[in-house]
Amino acid sequence: MLGIVLEDEHSSATAVTIEALRKPRYLPVPAHWWIEIMNGLLMAERRKRMSRAGFSEAVNFIRSFRMIADPETDSRVGGETLHLAREYNLTIYDAAYLELAVRHNSVLATMDKALAKAAVAVGIELLSANK
Repeated sequence: MLGIVLEDEHSSATAVTIEALRKPRYLPVPAHWWIEIMNGLLMAERRKRMSRAGFSEAVNFIRSFRMIADPETDSRVGGETLHLAREYNLTIYDAAYLELAVRHNSVLATMDKALAKAAVAVGIELLSANK
């Protein structure tokens, strides 16, 4: 998600991602998602990659999408999520995204190569391939 608000991280997949996020549907995200987003934006501000005004604009832009925190993320971390993290050498944070995509049989948006590889391995479609 940070890749769509940090200009120096824009790629050819940025427009595809934004278009997909604008579709009228709720998008499940792991329970820790907002914490990750806010931390990433704060780190970008501290590193002078964005201003405070840019921070606020980014938060408002992200809030325009219909993200909904998954209430089951915590209860699955010691089981399915841990298994995926071990199986595909992922962080628990990244494995939570994969577990959620598997459980909801949904596409996954990521710029992380290891997470993308794991998603393909378990049969999850990547958003960038969903043009």
